[in-house]
Amino acid sequence: MTGPDRRSILKALVTTLAGLSVGGLETPAAAAVDASDASESWTTQTLEAFADTLIPGQRRFPGDVAVAGAVAGPGAVQAGAVGLLHSPELPVAPLLPAIAALLDARAVAYAALRLIWLPPTLPPFVGLPFSDRTALVGGLFDPDDPDRPIWQVLSLLVGLAFDTAGQQDTVEALGQGHPGLTWLHFPEPDPDGMWRFPDFSYGRQLAALHPNTTASGSPA
Repeated sequence: MTGPDRRSILKALVTTLAGLSVGGLETPAAAAVDASDASESWTTQTLEAFADTLIPGQRRFPGDVAVAGAVAGPGAVQAGAVGLLHSPELPVAPLLPAIAALLDARAVAYAALRLIWLPPTLPPFVGLPFSDRTALVGGLFDPDDPDRPIWQVLSLLVGLAFDTAGQQDTVEALGQGHPGLTWLHFPEPDPDGMWRFPDFSYGRQLAALHPNTTASGSPA
């Protein structure tokens, strides 16, 4: 691949993942992708199509080509996965064109081997039918694929955006009706914004609470 090497891309993706895991993104608005801004560039369209292949959703507007509309309900794109990646606060943002170009190159090779016509006005990956997008993405995770670590970490980021609203404070995300958390019926916190679980996972208490445990549940 040309441009940034695989090591640089993977390092940026892992750093982004680590930053999100400790709440490193402080601007929830950066994760939202407005329909009027969607598909404004080939990079964005390609990343949207990749995210939609992993966690499909319904089309956002008539003529939406990046989101295939394979299912009803929200998917990764509606949950802000691509907006999260584009956030200028994250180190992966400058490398997204290289990542998208790599995926589009794989789409060209896939289509050529199968004699699939790709519309010249769309990024190659976006031009693939959904079934072929799925087949191509599945192959990206083959153990022998040299770019496999890139797609693995990118997929983790897409999943975090949908499953946990990792780019936002969880309480705020629920209050704003985050598509992923709402679809998954993520439980609401207690009135003070904390989550408590009164029922023991194993049906019984396995250990006594340490006497110096703080009111927030943290160890002494």
